[in-house]
Amino acid sequence: MSNAGGSGGGSGRAGESRLRYPSNGKTIYHRPLNRTKTAELSKAAFAYLFAEMVSYAQRRVTGIQELEKRLNLQGHPIGLKLLDLLLFREPPRSQLRPLNIIALLHFIKINVWTHLFGRQADRLEKSSNPETPDEFMIIDNEPLVNAYISVPKEMSQLNCAAFAAGIIEGVCDGAGFPARVTAHTVGDTSGSNGSGGTGGAADGEMWPGRTVFLVKFQPEVLEREALIGAKS
Repeated sequence: MSNAGGSGGGSGRAGESRLRYPSNGKTIYHRPLNRTKTAELSKAAFAYLFAEMVSYAQRRVTGIQELEKRLNLQGHPIGLKLLDLLLFREPPRSQLRPLNIIALLHFIKINVWTHLFGRQADRLEKSSNPETPDEFMIIDNEPLVNAYISVPKEMSQLNCAAFAAGIIEGVCDGAGFPARVTAHTVGDTSGSNGSGGTGGAADGEMWPGRTVFLVKFQPEVLEREALIGAKS
């Protein structure tokens, strides 16, 4: 009898929640990944890790496009999780997912880029071609992911920033704005890629590794934007 009573009491205590929540409402997700808020990841560690990721993605590929696609797939799940993390860290009053294309792209240009690379992206533009209203461009003059990658001459068209493009695509998909994102090195031809930017060859000479992340949204996204605009 005493054993039965003891086991019953133990099961009752096991059913009670033992989780403790801090009085200030902050959880582990509010803490920075480093010990201090100002600490940064070693660039040497990042360069080594990313080089290994590129080497792993390069196995059994038949061309540059397939390699860039693999890098894109590596970045996509990071974008999905990063969106939730950054929104969760926002104050309750501003904890709102972007509701339109411009708000989403500004969130990526400012919040996502600052969290990943310690600074904002350099520019945000819309395609000047009236036939492609679904195309937007996020421009980074010096992508960190390309800083420590040596590309051989036979693969000169490779842009390892496809990994960052995958992160952008993951953020867009997670926010409910499905899109296809690709990375393009513009170099000294930056004035002729339809971005509508100014400076042309001068910008290309100053930023030889300048990369344009081309964000092409799905047709249903534009249809939704048009309906929201008509109602407002």
